Amino acid sequence: MTVEEKLSEKLLRVALPISAQSLIAASLNLVDTLLVGRLGETEIAAVGFSTQFTFIFWMVLFGFTGGTITYMAQFFGKGDLVGIRRVTGIAATAAFAIGIAFFCVSFFAPDAVLRVYTNIPEVIEMGRPFVRRIAFVFLTWSIVVPLTAALKATQQTKLPLKISIAVFSANTVLCILLINGLLGAPRMGIMGAATATVASRCLELLIYLIVIFGRKNILAGPLRQFFSWTRGLVGRVIANSVPTMSNEALWAVGSSLYIAAYGRMGVTEAASVQAGNTIFNLFSLACFSIGDAMLILCGEKLGQGKTEEAFGLAKKILGMAVKIGALAGGVLIASSWLIVKAFRFTEQGWYFTTIILIIYGITLFVKIHNAAIVTGALRAGGDTRIGLLIDIGTVWCIGVPLAFFGALVLKIPVYWVVALVQAEEIVKFFLMRKRFFSRKWVKNLVRNL
Repeated sequence: MTVEEKLSEKLLRVALPISAQSLIAASLNLVDTLLVGRLGETEIAAVGFSTQFTFIFWMVLFGFTGGTITYMAQFFGKGDLVGIRRVTGIAATAAFAIGIAFFCVSFFAPDAVLRVYTNIPEVIEMGRPFVRRIAFVFLTWSIVVPLTAALKATQQTKLPLKISIAVFSANTVLCILLINGLLGAPRMGIMGAATATVASRCLELLIYLIVIFGRKNILAGPLRQFFSWTRGLVGRVIANSVPTMSNEALWAVGSSLYIAAYGRMGVTEAASVQAGNTIFNLFSLACFSIGDAMLILCGEKLGQGKTEEAFGLAKKILGMAVKIGALAGGVLIASSWLIVKAFRFTEQGWYFTTIILIIYGITLFVKIHNAAIVTGALRAGGDTRIGLLIDIGTVWCIGVPLAFFGALVLKIPVYWVVALVQAEEIVKFFLMRKRFFSRKWVKNLVRNL
């Protein structure tokens, strides 16, 4: 077997389950959106705004664990399971503290959350109980996400995939029953979607605990090992994780402000963007997970001290990511007109959503290129501060101003505003590429730990 064949085999072994898990997660959101979308544009707008705070929380956790998984992957390359458990304990403790904070805001101040994104009274009224109900997800995710990161770092990527399949199945069945009131279940409308999500996420947490600790996975060990931290380890992990958390948090807030701009254009515009984003995620998240695979595989090589191999591996994976992004973008464009018919929209809503999907399809390969570098290569080597500066600088200095300028000043159609916002990804493309080929991110972080 050639070196290229070995790389492809290992990449598929690690990346495919991660991609499939991401696809299932996106499908879960798509099912929710389609079912709610059958209720009308106001309902889908209310759910879209209500879940923005959840999106920010998810990205905060993704960012923080993205910093911790750097050490998990490099400890795995070193063969140090105790080190992995310690980092997992640090990640879970910090994540749960963040989860409590988000829960309190969402549960006790739902109106404040919603008014960030919209000033439409009927949307706020409909979204208020949804925000309160969905708040409980923050508590389950804060444990699940660090455990998922540890499984991925130790290249056990099939386990999160299997759990996601179970959660997706449970959520889909509950959504169908509770939204529509079938088989004797109460007809709850959008609250049925919220209830189904909370129930399925509680099931997810239970399964993770059983699979890891009940079945004595390699991650399982004495509880004291998860909390036997040294000051040096905590300092390094936090120093690496805070920039990645800040990166994803500020990026998520910036992206969320795009929704705030669209939300002030009208219900149809807001619903079109929400539908477009949900469909786009179905295509993009599976591709974005290539960055996770790059982090895990390159982090393993860096932990072994094989820096040149790590760079060569990252370059090959980046090339594959761009090709996959271009292919997925073409499929999205070709199928956009058909997909939007699944929503109970007005003719204008269908038209807006179709054009938005075409724009997303054209730029998908650029987005995946950027995501692979910032979440894969740069984080594998702990180059998180530069990733933060580039990622956040382009969103806040280019994307957010253009979104509000287009929506509130130029008052152009919503799809042109979406097109304007893509300028930040194009600028980011060149900045990320320059940093990647500088090789300044190629570093072994666990040599002296």
